Amino acid sequence: MENFKIDVDADGIALVTFDVPGRSMNTLTGTVMDELPQLVERIKTDDAIKGAVITSGKASGFCAGADLGDMAAGLLSGSGDLQTAFDAGWKMNGSLRALETCGKPVAAAINGLALGGGLELTLACHYRVAGDSPKIQLGLPEIKVGLFPGGGGTQRLPRLIGVQAAMMAMTEGKSFRPAEAKSSGFIHEVVPAGSEVEAAKTWIKGGGKAQQPWDDKGFKQPGGGPYHPVGVQNFIVGNAMIRKQTYGNYPAATNLMKAVYEGLQVPMDAALRIETRYFIKTLMTPQAQGMIRSLFLSKQELDKGAVRPANVPPSDAKKVTVIGAGMMGAGIAYVQALAGIQTILIDRTQEDADKGKAHVEELLKKRLSRGQLSQDKYDALLASVLATTDYDQIKGSDLVIEAVFENREIKADVTKRAEAQLEPGAVFGSNTSTLPITGLAEASVRPEDFIGIHFFSPVDKMMLVEIILGEKTGEAAIAKSLDYVMKIKKTPIVVNDGRGFYTSRCFATYIAEGLAMLEEGYAPALIDNIGRATGMPRGPLEMHDDVALDLSVKVSKQTAIDLGDQYVPLPGAEIVRTMVEDLSRYGRKNGKGFYDYETKPKTLWKGLSELAPVKIDDSTPELVEDQKQRLLYRQAVEVAKCWEEGVIDDPREADVGAILAWGFAPWTGGPITYIDQIGVAAFVEQADKYAAQYGDRFTPPQLLRDMAAQGETFYGKFTGAKAAA
Repeated sequence: MENFKIDVDADGIALVTFDVPGRSMNTLTGTVMDELPQLVERIKTDDAIKGAVITSGKASGFCAGADLGDMAAGLLSGSGDLQTAFDAGWKMNGSLRALETCGKPVAAAINGLALGGGLELTLACHYRVAGDSPKIQLGLPEIKVGLFPGGGGTQRLPRLIGVQAAMMAMTEGKSFRPAEAKSSGFIHEVVPAGSEVEAAKTWIKGGGKAQQPWDDKGFKQPGGGPYHPVGVQNFIVGNAMIRKQTYGNYPAATNLMKAVYEGLQVPMDAALRIETRYFIKTLMTPQAQGMIRSLFLSKQELDKGAVRPANVPPSDAKKVTVIGAGMMGAGIAYVQALAGIQTILIDRTQEDADKGKAHVEELLKKRLSRGQLSQDKYDALLASVLATTDYDQIKGSDLVIEAVFENREIKADVTKRAEAQLEPGAVFGSNTSTLPITGLAEASVRPEDFIGIHFFSPVDKMMLVEIILGEKTGEAAIAKSLDYVMKIKKTPIVVNDGRGFYTSRCFATYIAEGLAMLEEGYAPALIDNIGRATGMPRGPLEMHDDVALDLSVKVSKQTAIDLGDQYVPLPGAEIVRTMVEDLSRYGRKNGKGFYDYETKPKTLWKGLSELAPVKIDDSTPELVEDQKQRLLYRQAVEVAKCWEEGVIDDPREADVGAILAWGFAPWTGGPITYIDQIGVAAFVEQADKYAAQYGDRFTPPQLLRDMAAQGETFYGKFTGAKAAA
């Protein structure tokens, strides 16, 4: 076998080392799935084998789960049928069921992260030992890509830890550290890292039982099953919670509940077939296919530099200066420090610079307290950040990132002062969210090395970085910026210049459409509930509070100055201006916005009804569905306009960027997938109806009309276009 090495010791214990050749991490590839039955048959029939220990030959982990590229390839290309898909899904379930009923004790020595199918492999073993390491994560995260566990996880985990705990773990995609997993009840032992195999063998030699709990005639479901007086509550409450969390947008969550509910009523063999049927049904939904493509396949490609200029040699930023030590700048300094980059953190006063470093220290302390950093490593990382006011410290920097106020004059001054210290070839990046890069680059004496590097707040949690090209930005600056983003382990997208670029421009339409609804007389609570029901992380009004209302006013004023007579105020702009300038309501940051934050939970500001009288407060399913689509269509139309204007030109970047940057409903797979799956012609027809009802902002660009006439899709027309160019 290519992927499994078997060594039988003098005690008859087979050490099975899982090691997929040519990969840094084990995944359940097609060849692994083909070899699993052979492995199980060898353990079962070889008389020299008295028991088996399965471990990983990789330093990076045990197994990261299924290879979704292999799994989804047929479906995304439109091939495959139900029977073929079921047979493929059953291959793993059947093999793991054969493993746990082979009649010999099998232990898992978990010496690295075990996620998804990797954890399911260990759950089919009779005993599980994990190393005591903060790097080890154990979990079933399939829900994050529109799926649920399909290798027995929906049946084994509830039988081990009860329905409530198992459903919470699976619907949240939660990862557990070893000690937490042991206390939860799905691993048996935590031992010092490096001694996992020894401990597993000790269990076998001590008379380890070759039977799973659920195969014992006396087995009782922890917490009770579906018809137990207590257990039934898990499903009654669970259904309500899933509906509350997903608004019906994620078939995976509903099908997961069905698989658990039905599976717990039958023996394990039948339960696993039930799981496989629901898993395949889910895998074939447009939601799963869109999420797998965008959040797994496309994201992986972008993470590895798919859009990096190939003709530029690799670079490795060793020293980077961040100018502006506010929350954004300090967050950038933190992720740089974690990546081993020497960081200069500059602000106007030493006090402000020190506050920025204090934020870095606070974030590092959290990692230290969780055991993710040793004291020595913590000390070294903190020491790598220098807080100062001295621009001379910039000397030797490979890159400078300015993260100062959204003001052209301030940014121009910072640019000139910083560039005076830079060596030829060093890159200057502006962390602006709205101001065009070409205009900001006018202050630069080296515009070919001037670029936009747009982070999102909070930097330590938000995974996207938007790289923006000015008219004169050179390929070397693009490549160096991408190398830097990949080094700090963020996902980059590259877009062309324009006001608001891609992410800020399109995200603004969601907030603006919520304001339009407010101006039309929709009740504020209804607006935000509809917004959440689309799958967006928050409603448009509460998200506006998070962004800050005063920032919106500042951006609007700057835009009005820049555009002059061409400036058209957005719907609801006067409401926001009044709240900020007359009532000092700035949003969450000062506890007063569309919501009041003095009490928890927050409550809608009662005075809003005076600024925006309510005319529509009753909702029907038809109204809610229509307004949900309205909010999504408005964003998707803007994405299409960005495409036509050349701001963005890669469907992967458009979809991944939208989901990671502003939370565009993940269940759609992103706005481009959303348009493709609706069908461009049908999308154009509905957008025209919204334009007639609500205004020209919904009018689809000519690009969409042309694609509709030709029966084209974005992924069919444009995939690979950038690479070919």
